[in-house]
Amino acid sequence: MSKHPSCFRLTGDVLSDWTEDEGRRVLFSGSVAELCPVAPNNVNTMAAAAIAAGTLGFAGVQGEIVSDTALSDYHVVEVEVTGANGFTVNTVRRNPAKLGAVTGSATYNSFWSSLLVCKGHGGRVYLC
Repeated sequence: MSKHPSCFRLTGDVLSDWTEDEGRRVLFSGSVAELCPVAPNNVNTMAAAAIAAGTLGFAGVQGEIVSDTALSDYHVVEVEVTGANGFTVNTVRRNPAKLGAVTGSATYNSFWSSLLVCKGHGGRVYLC
């Protein structure tokens, strides 16, 4: 996940020394289990992936957060899924966002639309 530095809410002093002309910097790369306490307000997508990947869980799913001063209009979420026999799927989502916004402006509508199409499960949500 890449965002402008002002869009991160991190614990500790991970971003205490950033400058507006810095460019791109990887702030964290590792397991989502280790990342969640560092960036609890910025890892919803990664935490959902860890829950959905039941055989991997939070310790097995890898995440990365990147500070990029060029991203003043949107957040970037890149997802790479790998499987057996060289299978790989990559997706990139650009979510419009204002400077300082932790969540992009399309997130709420996307989430709500997903919930509305979850029908026929007896009022339950299943992760498949």
